[in-house]
Amino acid sequence: MAILVKLDDVLYARRMTLTELSSKVGITLANLSILKTGKAKGMRFATLEAICDALDCQPGDLLAFERDGEEDEDERAVASGGGRS
Repeated sequence: MAILVKLDDVLYARRMTLTELSSKVGITLANLSILKTGKAKGMRFATLEAICDALDCQPGDLLAFERDGEEDEDERAVASGGGRS
C-alpha cells in the first residue's frame, strides 16, 4: 500500500514554485522537497493544514491511496494494447 503525494500537481495548477510555498508555509525547502518526492514517512496535521491553507486546497487534493499492484489507468491501457493516440 502506498500514499501518493500529489503536491507537484497542485503546485503546477496554482502556478506556484516549491520555494514560494516554503516561504508562505514556513517549512524548509528541503523538507517540502522530501514531501514532494514521496520520501517522507509522515506529516503532522499542522503541516498539512498550513500547506492546504497556502494552496487553497483540500488534503485529498494532495494525497492519494494506492494498493500494492495497482497501476494507473494509462499503464493498464498501454499494457492491454489500448493506449491513447
